[in-house]
Amino acid sequence: MRYLGPALLAWAIAQVLKVGWTSARERRLNLRVLAETGGMPSSHAAIVMGLTAAIGRLNGVSSATFAIALIFSIVVMYDAQGVRRAAGRQAAVLNRLVEDMVSLRPFQEDRLRELLGHTPFEVVVGAALGVVVGLLPL
Repeated sequence: MRYLGPALLAWAIAQVLKVGWTSARERRLNLRVLAETGGMPSSHAAIVMGLTAAIGRLNGVSSATFAIALIFSIVVMYDAQGVRRAAGRQAAVLNRLVEDMVSLRPFQEDRLRELLGHTPFEVVVGAALGVVVGLLPL
C-alpha cells in the first residue's frame, strides 16, 4: 500500500473535486461525471502522478522504477489530453456532418460522444494534485 495508497488517494480526491466542481458549475449535484471522461481535474493524471511521486519518494528519482513510472505517466497524460481530445473534436465535426445530411434526407444515426479527453490545464491540475499527494508521508 506504500505505492498504491497515494495513487488511489489522489484519484479519489480528483473524483471528489470533479463532482464538486461540476455540481457547483451546474448548481445541482451531478454524480454522472464519475462515469464520464474528461473534466476538472484529470483523475488519470492524478493517479499516475500520485504513483510516480510515491515511487520517487520511496525509491529515489534515480531508480529504474521511477523512470518507468515517469514514462508511463507522460504517455497516459499525453493520451488524456492529446489523442482522446483530438478524437472528441473529430466526433464534433462528424456530428455536424450527420446533422447536415439529415436535413437533406431523413435517416437515423446516433450522435458520437464529443468530449473524450482533458484540456491541458485539467491534466496539469490533476498531475499537480497527484504529485502533492504522492509526496505526503502516508
